[in-house]
Parts: sequence; structure tokens; C-alpha cells
Amino acid sequence: MAALGVLAKIRVPYAHTSLEIIRMRYGKIGHVVFIVLNLCCNIFGCASMILTGSQLIYGISGMHFVAATFLIPLGVVLYTAVGGLKATFLTDYLHTAVALILIIYFTLAVLTHEAIGGLGGLWEKVMATASENYIEGNYKGSLITMKSEPAIIWSLILKCGNLALVVMDTAFWQKSFATEVDATVPGYDLAALAIFGIPWGIGTVVGLTARAIHNTPIFPTYPAELTTAEVNAGLVMPYVIKALIGDQGIVTFFVLLFMALTSTVSSSMIAVSSILSFDLYKTYINPKASDRRLVYVSHIAVVVHALFITAFSLVLNYGGANMTWIGYFRPILTCPGIIPLILTLFWSGQTRLAAIISPILGFITGVSIWLGTAKAIYGTINLTTTMGNLPALYGALGSLFSPAIYSVLISQYNPYQFDWREFLRIELVEETQLEASSTPTSTDEKGKTEEVNATDGPTKTISETPSSGQSTPRNIEEIKGSKELAIVDSKSLPAAARVTALASISLDDIQHPFSVETLRELRRWHRIAWIIWIVIVLVTFILWPMPLYRNYIFTKSFFSGWVTVAIIWQFFAFFAVVVYPLYDGRHAIAKGARGVWHALGAYLKKD
Repeated sequence: MAALGVLAKIRVPYAHTSLEIIRMRYGKIGHVVFIVLNLCCNIFGCASMILTGSQLIYGISGMHFVAATFLIPLGVVLYTAVGGLKATFLTDYLHTAVALILIIYFTLAVLTHEAIGGLGGLWEKVMATASENYIEGNYKGSLITMKSEPAIIWSLILKCGNLALVVMDTAFWQKSFATEVDATVPGYDLAALAIFGIPWGIGTVVGLTARAIHNTPIFPTYPAELTTAEVNAGLVMPYVIKALIGDQGIVTFFVLLFMALTSTVSSSMIAVSSILSFDLYKTYINPKASDRRLVYVSHIAVVVHALFITAFSLVLNYGGANMTWIGYFRPILTCPGIIPLILTLFWSGQTRLAAIISPILGFITGVSIWLGTAKAIYGTINLTTTMGNLPALYGALGSLFSPAIYSVLISQYNPYQFDWREFLRIELVEETQLEASSTPTSTDEKGKTEEVNATDGPTKTISETPSSGQSTPRNIEEIKGSKELAIVDSKSLPAAARVTALASISLDDIQHPFSVETLRELRRWHRIAWIIWIVIVLVTFILWPMPLYRNYIFTKSFFSGWVTVAIIWQFFAFFAVVVYPLYDGRHAIAKGARGVWHALGAYLKKD
């Protein structure tokens, strides 16, 4: 995402969302197709969180599933509708800070509990219960080995799904456009490194602890076995916390669950409301909508999305779906748009037809492979067989990579080379549409406008080219200045006609708004982003796991080192995403604090 964000800054400096880029290059149909893809990504991402959260609440507290499903979005709607984007900023930072603190606490509390006995004690208990925890596909069925075929398959499925959650989510693009030039790459790459600290440490400690104590009297389900349904519902962690920390730990776990749910659901609601209010309502229903009207529509969209996602989560639950099934299906649904969207910025040869059709064909391909493989391997198609590792993996890979093939092939039919300078028209078109929304409608206002035009004299048409004696404008601001009279006069035209008129401006007259030095800096960051991406992929896919993919079971010393590094990484994640932003923004924080202090002092003196 760092490389995409920097390239977007270079090629589309005036963009605000990824859908805005799509609409500029591929028109209305392409825009609608990617709106659907983005909505599917947000809906399934949000539904998986609500479904998981409600199943956890039901499994732990006994609250009815329907009640839990309604309560989760309700609390988020109340402050999202009021707080808007501020709500996402607050939850992104504050909730992440609290969640990381609790993750570190749970990891250390479980590991150091007397029933576990620390690093060495955990290893000994896992080895002692190896016979009752045999894992098919692992080397000698061991839990502490890297030679695990099911783990590799699951990790690839997870990679595909997470890639879609990032690339197909408009929120990540908006943050790329909003950040400073020198903050995009460090921010995303720090997050890419810090994310390992969340599942690695707590997953290793809590997961192995559950395997070690699930047949002991302290485990909540004893003497019954931990069922597959309970595992798929995500109840392993709360059961371990209940067994070792008690009711206090369960209360703390609910706080962690609340932090994760509200942050994710709030972000999804803001993203969906933005799509529905701006990309759908303002673009196609009411282009002249005022800011106040858009805020009102966005609030309605938040409520509608909450009701829909609640109903959708209930349908999934009563249909028998769980977070495991959603985790397998989501990449198949959300991956088809990834490569066509990336090629929108990287390849000028992708045609409008290719961008529109290839994601649709990719989804059909992925679903066909998924269901066909499940039928071929298991002989039938149902929820259980579609949760098989291989059908889900093949379906996800088909959805991800087949659109690339379709796009290249379709682009050979009536090939076309897109001029990247076309993206620089976005600012001009938006300015014209803004003027259209503020066009006078009363008779008096129209009369005043006519008087101004009469005083100014005849106006030039927007498509007029500079005479030989005129210098070529250096940037868009100068273009707007040189065409000011035309734009004022064009208010008498319909909005669509004005946009068409602006499209007639020569691309030679539209130059990049960034200076040469800024563009050079952006390209440097773009190279850095690619280098870091290559390094991360090499380390996480080859240099780290491949040497350990052999006939080897972790020794006590190696296991101790493994878990120690995982815990250190948790603290690194905390400092990277909680402490460092405070240091990085210390000057802005101090400036804001001084402003509040001075304003408060002035108010008190006034009283």
C-alpha cells in the first residue's frame, strides 16, 4: 500500500479516493463496478467482525445471539454518526493503544501463570500432551514445528484476504492521499512490521496453552472436549483466559473485544457512508448537493449500513456460517478487483473494457474453482466442504490472479494508451462541479450575474488555445487563472457541458502541480517503498519460514527464544503505533495544547 500510495500522489495529486481515480479513467460503468467491489469488501469485513463478536458474547455470557448482533452496531452508530471522521481517528489510535496493552497483558499473564510455568513450562506441557494433540499434516503431528502443510495453505489464504482488505478499502487510500509526502511510506511500512506483533506472540502462547490444558479440570469445558464449532467461533482465547485469570480476565477480554469491534465497525461505517453519500448520491443522484446535505445523507447512510450489516450478520449466523467460513470465502469475493485497480496506476495499456469485465470474470473464475474443487475432493458442496483448505486456496488464487490474464487479453482488443496527464483534470472537473452546485437560482442573483458578465465584456470559450504570443501555463492554478472568464461564463451551461468543455483543455497546458524537487522526492520514496516491500516478502515468505520447513521439532531452548522474540515484537508494535506517533507529532500536539490553554485563559478572564 505504501508503493501504491506514493504512486497515486505522483500521478493523481488531486485525488481523494480510489473510486475517484476509477471514475476519471473508466467512466460511469467502471465507477459503479468498483463501488460494488468496495462495498462488498467493507460489508464482509464488517460482517465478519460483528458475527465473531456476537458469537463470542453468546458463547461467554449466554446473551442471545440476536441481541448481541444488534447491540454491537448500535453503540458504534451513536458516536460514528455524531463524530464522523473524528470517530475513526479516535478509535484508530486510542482503541489500538488499549488493545495492544491488553494483548501484551494477556500474553504475559498466561505465560507466567503457575499452571503454565513460563517458557520452559509451556514447552514441557506441549510435549507431554503431544499424543492427544496430533495434527494431521504437521511433521510427526507436532504443534511446535514449522513443517506444516495446512499452516502454509492457511497463511496464503490469509495473505490474499488481507491484501484485499487493504487495497479494496477506500479508507486506506484516503489516508495515503491525506498524509504528507515523507510520511506515507514510513507510516505504512512501520505498520507492516508492527502487525506481526499482534498474532505471533498471543497466538503462540494462548493457542499452545489451550492445547496443553484443555483436558485438565481448570478448563471451562472439562470434562467435555473442545469442539470444532467452539474453535471456529473463536472461543479458544476466552476459555484460556477464564481458566487462568478468572472472571477478571473475562471482563478485560470483553474490553479488548470492544476495542477491536468498535474500531473496525466504525471505520467500515465511515467508508461505506462516504461511498454512498459522495460516490453515489452526489455523483449520480444530486450533483448540486450542499455540504450540509451531504452530511445529512452520510448520517442516513451510517444508519442504513448498520441495519443492513446487522441483518446480514444474522443471515450468516442462521445459515451456519462462522468466522472460519467467512475467512475462506472473503478472499474469493474481494480479490478480483485488486490487480485491475493496481493496473489503473501502473499500466497505461489497461482499457476501460478490461477494467470493467476482468473483475467480474475473475470473481466467476474464483467461485467456479472454489466450488468445483470442493466437489472434486469431497464429493459434495456444503458449508463444511467449502471450508476445506485446498478449495479455498485455489479459489482465492483464481480470484486474485485470473483478472490479470483477462485484463491483458481484453486490452489487446482495441488497444489504447492512457495519458497519465488526464488524471490532472480531476481538480478542474471538481472545481467546475463545485461551481455548478453554487450556481445562483433566484431571479435577482441571475440578474447580478448577467450584470457582472456585461461589465466584464465578452468572454472566451473554454477550449480557446493560447495565441503564439502567450506563454504556456506552468500549472493548473495558472490554467484556471487564464480561463477564469470562461469558467464564469460557463455557469450558464449545464454541469455536464462544463465538464465536457474542461475536457477540451489541451494536455500540454496542464502540468503537474508539484515542483521538480517534490516529484524527485516522491520517486525516491517510491523506490524505497518497493525495496522495503521486496525485503519484507523475501524475509516472511522465504528467508524466515523456508529454512525451518524441515523435519524439526522446536527444542526447549529454540522455543524459548522463539516466544521471547515474539514478545519483544509486541513491545515494538506498541512503541511503533502508540508511542512514536506522539513523539512524531509532538510539535503539533504542543501547538494545539497552547491554543487550548490560551483560549481557556481568555475565556476565564472574560468571565
